[in-house]
Amino acid sequence: MRWIRERTAATSGLICPARQTEAMRLGVLDVGSNTVHLLVVDAHRGAHPTPMHDDRSVLRLAEHVGPDDVLSKAGEKALLRAVQEACVQAEKHGCDEFLAMVTSAIREASNGLEVLDRIRRRTGVDLQVLTGEEEARLTFLAVRRWFGWSAGRLLVLDIGGGSLELACGVDEDPDVALSLPLGAGRMTRRFLPEAQAGGRPDLAGLSTLESYATDLLQPAAKKLRGTGKPDLVAATSKTFRTLARLTGAAPYSAGLQVPRELNADGLGQLVGFVSRIESAALAELRGVSPDRAHQVPAGAVVAAATMRALDVRCVRICPWALREGVILRRLDSMGGS
Repeated sequence: MRWIRERTAATSGLICPARQTEAMRLGVLDVGSNTVHLLVVDAHRGAHPTPMHDDRSVLRLAEHVGPDDVLSKAGEKALLRAVQEACVQAEKHGCDEFLAMVTSAIREASNGLEVLDRIRRRTGVDLQVLTGEEEARLTFLAVRRWFGWSAGRLLVLDIGGGSLELACGVDEDPDVALSLPLGAGRMTRRFLPEAQAGGRPDLAGLSTLESYATDLLQPAAKKLRGTGKPDLVAATSKTFRTLARLTGAAPYSAGLQVPRELNADGLGQLVGFVSRIESAALAELRGVSPDRAHQVPAGAVVAAATMRALDVRCVRICPWALREGVILRRLDSMGGS
C-alpha cells in the first residue's frame, strides 16, 4: 500500500500527481469533529467511484480539546487507535492507496501538529490537515459532479461538527469558498450544554445561538450573494440529511438516487419541535443517530439561520460530500500531464 504524503497547493497533501489510468482501490480516512469515517472505493479516472467498504465510528475528537485549545492525551490515544484500525481495514480490503485527512478539531488544537507527527511516526500515516476553505472547495467539487452541469450556478451548504462550509460558483472550483465556526457540535457545546447531557435545550440558549449565527453569517452571505443568484442550492453532511429526514424526506434505505429536499417552512417547524424535546427522546426517532441526537437542535438553528441569511427557501440534499471530493480530485490527477 502506498501512503500519500506529498503536498500540493490544491489539497494540502491529499493528492499525489501520477500518470495512471488503470482501476485502483482507494481508501479515504476522514477524521472529523464527531466521527472517523473510512471509505474504500474502486475507481479510475473518469469513472463513477464504486463503494466497496464503508465504516465509521464515533470519536468526538473535538470534545477532547479543552478550554486551553490543547488536545488531551486521551484524545490522542483515541485518535491513534482509530488510525491504527483504519490501517488494518485498508490492508484487509486491499487498498492501493490510502488518503487520510483531519478537519476542524485538529486544525484548531494548539498541539494538533505535534499530535499528528507522533501518530505518523507510530503508524506511517501522514494525516493531512485541511483548511476550512479546502473543505468547502472539495465538497463543492463532489456536489457539482453529483448534480452535473445542468445545475447551473451552484450554492453548497455543509454543516459539520466544528464548522459550516459555504461555496458558490458555475465551475468545478467555486468562485467563493468560506468556512465559519458554526458546526453543530461546537454550537451545542457552547450554547446548549443541557442538550449535550441528554436534556431539553434551553430556550434562551437557542435564542442566543440564533443571534450569534445570524451575525456571523451576514458578511459571508454578502460575499455569496455577490456572485449571483444560484440556480440550485444543495446541502450535504449528516446534519442536513438528518434534518431532511425529520421533515419527511425518504430514508437512507430508499437509495442514494431518490431526490430529497429540506424546505424552510418544514425546518422552521422542526426547530420548534426539537426545542421542546429532550435529546434522549430525540435519539429514539427514526433517522436520528443516537450519538448525534444532542446536536440536532443546534444544527437545525444553524441551518435555518443559514437559509434565511442567503434567502434560500429549499435545498436539495446531496449524498456526496468531502470524502467523495477528495476521491474525485485524486482520480482527476491520474493520467494528467
